[in-house]
Amino acid sequence: MVISNTEFVAGQEIAQTLGLVRGSTVRARNFGRDIFASLKNLVGGEISEYTKLLAEAREEALYRMEEDARRIGADAVVNVRFTTSAVMQGMAEILAYGTAVKFK
Repeated sequence: MVISNTEFVAGQEIAQTLGLVRGSTVRARNFGRDIFASLKNLVGGEISEYTKLLAEAREEALYRMEEDARRIGADAVVNVRFTTSAVMQGMAEILAYGTAVKFK
């Protein structure tokens, strides 16, 4: 499955647009990470625990989007984007979405 953040894939001609596909996940902070993050906030710098949490969430959302595309018989997903929104205090949804297409 080709995943691209552009409107096309070099060397391929899009024959059919199948529609919007998406994948999402909701992740929550955990108490242990919050304590460490609070301490890290005092001295500054990257909070690697949250960086890792969000990276894993993006990968899961991307995987679910790809599965959605496979379900409808797509060869690729173009124009892929990510968005994040707060669900409630301490929880965030990561959404990956794009346009499923078939090649000639």
